[in-house]
Amino acid sequence: QVQLVESGGGLVQAGGSLKLSCAASGRTFSNYVMGWFRQAPGKEREFVAGINWSGGSTVYADSVKGRFTISRDNDKNTLYLQMGSLKPEDTAVYYCAADVIARRLIRTQRNEYYYWGQGIQVTVSS
Repeated sequence: QVQLVESGGGLVQAGGSLKLSCAASGRTFSNYVMGWFRQAPGKEREFVAGINWSGGSTVYADSVKGRFTISRDNDKNTLYLQMGSLKPEDTAVYYCAADVIARRLIRTQRNEYYYWGQGIQVTVSS
């Protein structure tokens, strides 16, 4: 059974930092694009960042560019999101996701990812 489990969320003050992790099990994702999405109350789930299978290429939403860094450790089958200079508008449930077709270009659309974590809350207070 494939599982993606996020951790590292919580409450942080504006300007602070958090690092999210997504541990994968049941399948090796070293050949697949992985990404982070987020969903704020009353809003659609949106793309945050994506990383290719090797970790050599990344894509970010404009809203987080320069503040967030996505990375992966294929030996540990784990995805990360380092978040800095956090703003109240970053408050959302954050989801990790994985593609199911090997070695594609980075996807930015929600429906292009097959596996999803259960989500983890990140709250940024002003």
